[in-house]
Amino acid sequence: MRDNGPMTEARDEQRGSRLHPRVTSFRSRRGALTESQQTSWDNTWPIVGRDVGDELLDASAWFGRDAPLIVEIGSGTGTATAAMAKAEPENNLIAIEVYRPGLAQLVQQIERESITNIRLLRGDAYDVLEHMIAPETLTGVRVFFPDPWPKARHHKRRLLQPPAVELIANRLQPGGVLHVATDHASYAEYIATVGNAEPLLTALDWDSPMTHERPVTKFESKAHRAGATVTELIWGKIRT
Repeated sequence: MRDNGPMTEARDEQRGSRLHPRVTSFRSRRGALTESQQTSWDNTWPIVGRDVGDELLDASAWFGRDAPLIVEIGSGTGTATAAMAKAEPENNLIAIEVYRPGLAQLVQQIERESITNIRLLRGDAYDVLEHMIAPETLTGVRVFFPDPWPKARHHKRRLLQPPAVELIANRLQPGGVLHVATDHASYAEYIATVGNAEPLLTALDWDSPMTHERPVTKFESKAHRAGATVTELIWGKIRT
C-alpha cells in the first residue's frame, strides 16, 4: 500500500485527473490478516505481488517467461483465479484486487499449491490498464461479478462504462477476448449495450485463446440460491 504522506496524496489526485476524470469503481474495505496469512504474505507477496504504479509492466521479466497474458479484474479471494490458472498453464495471469485479505488468501493458495503462472497487483484496475499495460499486449481480460452499484445515483461508479471498455479493447491484441460475468440483470443489459457499441469488439466467432470455463464460487452459488441468473458476455477484438 502506498504511504499516506502529502506528496502521495497529491500524486494520487493527479492520477485521478489524468485522461479520464472518474470516481473509483470499488468499495474501500479494510480487514486484518490472520497470523498464517501474514506469514504467507511476508514470504510470498514480494515474489508474486506488487502495488499498482505508474511504470509500464514488463510481464515477461516478472513471470520469467514469454507467454500469453491474461488480466483478471477484481479477483476477490482468488478461487476462480487459481482454478483457471491451473487449467491453462500455458498462459500468464495477472489478478487485480484492492482487498488485501482477499489477495492474502490467493497468496496462500499460490504458495500451498505451487502455482507459478499467477501474479498479483493491488490497486485500481483502471490505473493498471491506463499506465502499466501497453496497447495490444493482452490475450484476454476477465471481469467476473463486478460491483453492480444498483442504486441509480451510484451508476457512475460502475467499472464497465464506455471509457473502460474502450481502454480494455485498446489493450487487447487483435483476436484477444473480453469475458464478463454478472448476476445483476440490469447491469448485464448495460454491459451488453456498451460492449456491442465498442467498435474494436465483435461477437467472438473464432477459437478463443483462453478458457471460458469458470469454477462456481461461493459467491456465485449464493446468487444461484437467491434465484439470480448469471449472464456471460464474451467479445473478441477485431482482427485487422
